[in-house]
Amino acid sequence: MSAPSGMSRRRRALIAVLGTLGLAAAAATAVTLPANASAPTPPSGWTQVFLDDFNGTAGTGVNTSNWQYSTGTSYPGGPANWGTGEVETMTSSTSNVSLDGSGNLRITPLRDSAGNWTSGRIETVRTDFQPPSGGKLRVEARLQMPNVTGTAAEGYWPAFWMLGAPYRGNYQNWPSVGELDIMENVQGLNKVWATMHCGTNPGGPCNETTGIGNSTACPGTTCQSGFHTYTMEWDRSVSPEAIRFYVDGVNYHTVTASQVDATTWANATNHGFFVILNVAMGGAFPDALGGGLDSATESGHPMVVDYVQVLQAAGSGSGTTSPTSGSRDAYSTIQAESYDSQSGVSTETTTDTGGGQNIGYLANGDWALYKGVTFGSTAATQFSARVASGAASGISGLVEVRLDSPTSTPIGSFAVANTGGWQTWKTVPANISSVTGTHDVYLTFTSGQSADFVNVNWYTFGH
Repeated sequence: MSAPSGMSRRRRALIAVLGTLGLAAAAATAVTLPANASAPTPPSGWTQVFLDDFNGTAGTGVNTSNWQYSTGTSYPGGPANWGTGEVETMTSSTSNVSLDGSGNLRITPLRDSAGNWTSGRIETVRTDFQPPSGGKLRVEARLQMPNVTGTAAEGYWPAFWMLGAPYRGNYQNWPSVGELDIMENVQGLNKVWATMHCGTNPGGPCNETTGIGNSTACPGTTCQSGFHTYTMEWDRSVSPEAIRFYVDGVNYHTVTASQVDATTWANATNHGFFVILNVAMGGAFPDALGGGLDSATESGHPMVVDYVQVLQAAGSGSGTTSPTSGSRDAYSTIQAESYDSQSGVSTETTTDTGGGQNIGYLANGDWALYKGVTFGSTAATQFSARVASGAASGISGLVEVRLDSPTSTPIGSFAVANTGGWQTWKTVPANISSVTGTHDVYLTFTSGQSADFVNVNWYTFGH
């Protein structure tokens, strides 16, 4: 769903080890499954990391452990009308968003007697959906678009999509942080659109606001008259890295890292994502394909969602960020962005002395791995790191050093809170337990709050 065209500065991203699976079974059964079908069992080698089957009592709301409601006509401080020109007010009312008691979610746009529209928009609480290094991510929903066509469908805009985690809490950094539209439809047309948004707006390497997209008709039954399975498969096991879009197992659109410059791709993909389900009414996309809402538009046709599932496939360890070749010297400056693996970590351009990149969006539970750090026979007893923080008042956390496992006991740590800004840097020293030999070093980040609390540019050890 083409998102807002502007945003301000804040942080949030968690990157999980996620992945994908083959599509043949889904293609064989998607059209014939009942409306309350269970999500497919992950095949061997794949792990389910998120599922909502929308089982529950009819007329109740969504599970708020999985989903949060986005209400009103914009994010706080974000572009008006959700940045797209849509006209509805999003609510958390069960009139707009509710379970049907048969294993489905219904998002229903409604028009009142005064002509005002309401609808629903829900987003995953989690923002960490991203492939592991060398692995895959699969994000899938089985759903039926609003069953309305012709003039009665004018202005309908259902969508199943994802936004880059750095957007949450910022709301001014689109499209650089990335958007992946797995299913969009307008005007009740028998067609599904898939699009990647990235780069700058307007124009830029990703042709904004249009993005890099394609569309196809739904196989078999129309998009509106039956359930279909819509899938995004993000593959880091191939070079160039690829993001593929499917309907009922048919791959009809692929975007690869070679289609844009490296910086644009990294900014759009080197972080987690969150998932969104919504039905907008009116806006730029419907306007571009036959016009938006008018008196003929019918109220009350829901998008019906059977399940949303996220699967992972383990990677080979060859990530998109190239680690330092060979062994690392513990007593040289180790650039934080040279990690071998990570969870919850993103990179961005730094304004610190020397330039380059820093790692950021760091919050409780995140970590970065640096393999083969050589301390030698004379024990290291000191650690220091270059850090910055724009965290809100009361938000702080620990930067910790662990050896050989992200869950081992820290050998040292220091606390950090707001330094004056996310690019206001200072070097913080800490004592560590004596270390010799060669180890895999984990930087881990621990906080009593869920908010991002630190950026790291580099670190080093001393005797």
